[in-house]
Amino acid sequence: MTEKSEPNSNHTAVSDMQTLVLEIARSLVDEPEAVQVEASEAEGATVLRLRVAPSDIGKVIGKQGRTARCLRTILGAASMKHRHRFSLDIIEAEDAENSDEE
Repeated sequence: MTEKSEPNSNHTAVSDMQTLVLEIARSLVDEPEAVQVEASEAEGATVLRLRVAPSDIGKVIGKQGRTARCLRTILGAASMKHRHRFSLDIIEAEDAENSDEE
C-alpha cells in the first residue's frame, strides 16, 4: 500500500493547518469575519500568516505573547502528524499595508 503523492498530501496538510488556525483565531476575537489565514512556502516549511481586525490584534497575541505562543505550540504539535514544518506569523494591519506598497 502506498501513501498519497507528496504534493497532494502537502496540500491537505496546509489546508488542515489553515483551518485549525482559522477556527482557533475566530474563537478568540470579536470580529471573526475579519480573520484570514494565508499560506506560503519558505525554505522547506510553510508559513501561515494570520490577519485579524486591528482591534483584535491584542487578543491573538495575549499578555506577554502567551496566546500567540500557545497557538504556535498547538500548530507545532499538530504539524508532527503531517511530518511538515509550519510556522505562524501574526500580521498587524499596518504591516500588511506596508508590504503591499513594496
